[in-house]
Amino acid sequence: MNITRTVSMALGCASMIVAAACAQEAPASAETEAAAPAAPQFTINDVEAAPDEWREVEAENLWVLDTTKGRIVVEMLPEVAPAHVEQFRAITRSGDFDGTVFHRVIDDFMAQGGDIFALKGRESGLPNIEGEFTFRRNPNDMVMNPIGPAQDAKQGLYKGFPMASQAQFVAEMTADNLLDSWIPHCPGIVSTARTNDPNSANSQFFLMRHQARHLDKQYTAWGRVLEGFDVVRAIKKGPEPNGTPIENPDVLNKAVMASDLPEGERPKVYVQRTDTQEWTDRLAAAAQLKNDICDLPRVPAVVEG
Repeated sequence: MNITRTVSMALGCASMIVAAACAQEAPASAETEAAAPAAPQFTINDVEAAPDEWREVEAENLWVLDTTKGRIVVEMLPEVAPAHVEQFRAITRSGDFDGTVFHRVIDDFMAQGGDIFALKGRESGLPNIEGEFTFRRNPNDMVMNPIGPAQDAKQGLYKGFPMASQAQFVAEMTADNLLDSWIPHCPGIVSTARTNDPNSANSQFFLMRHQARHLDKQYTAWGRVLEGFDVVRAIKKGPEPNGTPIENPDVLNKAVMASDLPEGERPKVYVQRTDTQEWTDRLAAAAQLKNDICDLPRVPAVVEG
């Protein structure tokens, strides 16, 4: 353990110093919040029966993690954090994630991995990434399926991802006609660890086991677990309160971009569309109940192969 890599943890934990395995940290604690309801189960037969209700995910945006607890399939969303997605693709293709461990896991919060230094004694070799905590969204081109009236809604869904945003009417008052938007830290979201420096993200990431909305606009979220949320919840947790150190932690055996697999070995992944009448009704009901976007069932996906 290299003591020179210790840093102060961000967001209210600055007085607590952590060691090398935790050099890039998400917050050390979170209020326990219930996970979102499980996504309904569908099969490829459902996709074939109603193809217009499903969207096929591009292989270049599918991040496949083989862990000691099972497989996790993540969809990346480059529209919201292009620099982060590009860096995580590059590190994946370098092989540097292979063999890293989930070194910090808090049961009702998140599972953190990607500490290349702890495994290899060096960093990724790539520069740190500037924070992409929010992005500018054109509401006409990147349409959010809203909770509530479209003009006033501040939450909704985009490509199955939870989305938070300024209200649509604000675009009429901005110079660029765009809106500040971001991915909320709901269960199953993939986000990026960092130090107190907002521009220090590099290789470490965390998988949300429960929701933690206080992380929104503080950490860069760019992915969503489509398969293997049960695996995320099963990753071996660490001791309270900080989730580290973990004796015999679970391992990320191999990370791969689906597009780099031989065509016959690539998983084919379909996400249920949320611009259908079924989802419009569900989102309208959520508005009536004043539900948070993280309280909705996760949008279903079908993974074949």
